[in-house]
Amino acid sequence: MSMIYQKTILSYMEFNEAYAKIDALRTNLEKVIRGKRAAIDLAISALLARGHLLIEDVPGVGKTTLAHGLARSVNCSFQRIQFTSDLLPSDVIGVTVYNQAGHSFEFRPGPLFANIVLADEINRATPKTQSALLEAMNDRQVSVDKDTHRLPKPFMLLATQNPLEFSGTFPLPESQLDRFTMCLKMGYPHEQDERMIIQSLNSPHVMETLSPVLTTGEVESLQDLTEKVRVDEDLVGYMIAISNATRNHKTIRLGVSPRGAMTIYRAAQAFALASGRDYCIPDDVKYLCPPVFAHRIVAAAESIEHGMEASKAVLEDILNSIEVPV
Repeated sequence: MSMIYQKTILSYMEFNEAYAKIDALRTNLEKVIRGKRAAIDLAISALLARGHLLIEDVPGVGKTTLAHGLARSVNCSFQRIQFTSDLLPSDVIGVTVYNQAGHSFEFRPGPLFANIVLADEINRATPKTQSALLEAMNDRQVSVDKDTHRLPKPFMLLATQNPLEFSGTFPLPESQLDRFTMCLKMGYPHEQDERMIIQSLNSPHVMETLSPVLTTGEVESLQDLTEKVRVDEDLVGYMIAISNATRNHKTIRLGVSPRGAMTIYRAAQAFALASGRDYCIPDDVKYLCPPVFAHRIVAAAESIEHGMEASKAVLEDILNSIEVPV
């Protein structure tokens, strides 16, 4: 057997094993989130891409349940932070205190120091507290009193937010939105799924019996493997063309940043791996454009429509105008 053929077999086995683990994670999440395969796949892709996920929707549609389910499916540390208007940055990242016994100052880590962190109703906190997450999301570290503290690996922030028209909410700044790999909406369940959800109230709570299917080491291995998924040069050009189109569109004031272009590259790799492929296709990019790009663009002031739905409509128009690589 030649060395080239042997490497191909090993690679094939490696990716098959990875897909089996991802499928086990997907199956586990479907025990607590019914009829939301698309949302589950996007959440898994964000995890594989070493990214963060923002879930925006009305209360009671499963935003927190999805975050809890993902955390329970991985054998890792998990913290939930309920964001309120009186929450301080030190309540999130931690604080330095004086230790009288040791006659020295020591850092007491906050709830942000966990593998998976749920920032529930993030837009109910003030901008000052929201900004405390910026360094953690971008660099996987926090700086307190001139000292830098690394966050555990893997690290993922899952944030939920209520629609901005709800009372007591503060809009997330563009710089913070740009650090979320994806933004998605859960939506209301279909009638049959909602019937099953209601009837499940009489059975034991599934979330409490949900067992981990992955370790932190396996998650890191899957994240490393994601970076090996093949992306052809033509597909990279397709991503850049879409990004440039958002920057020059007449109804967009702020287009996709270079960080956003890099994000869809990694997200496409993750989505391909979650779909059982070791290569990306144009459909991956087209499918991921709304969740990856829509929250990153800002409509022009003269545009009649605003918000995520308007952004998605503009992206659809852009996608229709750009030639898809074959």
